[in-house]
This record gives sequence, C-alpha cells and structure tokens, in this order.
Amino acid sequence: MLIRIDADSARPLFDQVAASVRADVLTGRLGPGDRLPAARELADALDINLHTVLRAYQQLRDEGLIDLRRGRGAVVAASAAPLAELAHDIAALVARAASLGVSPTTLAALIKESEA
Repeated sequence: MLIRIDADSARPLFDQVAASVRADVLTGRLGPGDRLPAARELADALDINLHTVLRAYQQLRDEGLIDLRRGRGAVVAASAAPLAELAHDIAALVARAASLGVSPTTLAALIKESEA
C-alpha cells in the first residue's frame, strides 16, 4: 500500500491521506479485512503529524470504509467491498461530466445533493 501526499497542495494533508486510501479501496488494491499501517508508523513514513493521520482514519471510519479497533488498528471494513464494483461506473461518470464541461467540484456537489 502506497499512500501519496503532496505537501505543496492546498488540499489538507488528512484529506490527501484519506483520498489515497479511498483510491486503493476503489481500485481493489485494498479489500475488506486488509490492515492499514499503524497511524504512528504512517505519520513517521510520511513525515507528518500523528493527529493528521488519525483525522484521516477517523474520516474514513465515519464514511464506513474502515473499522478502528483498539489493539487491532485500522482495518478495511466489509462495507467497503462494493466500492471496487463501482470503479468503472465512477470513471464513466467523471469522463461523461468532463465531456459536458461539468467540473469535478460541481459533479461532487450534484452527487452530494442527490443523497437527500
């Protein structure tokens, strides 16, 4: 598992960490039951603050993608399995939106609004 961050990006580091894990789940590189690196190890490897990693993990937990258990660490949740099945659909939607001139930000807002 390779978590990617860009220290020069305007995007918050915790969000970059969470997005990297999400991408690995979406592509199937991570599946239910797979362990994520310990927060302290990941923070050391990325040279970022431990609380930044913990915030990313908490965000992923709140989204239902990982389970956080004391003594067990962060593990990809069973509820994350359908994401890999959606990868093709998501790529097609993003490509279609781009061909119509819809920005990723607008597309994300439209998807969020459709949840209601």
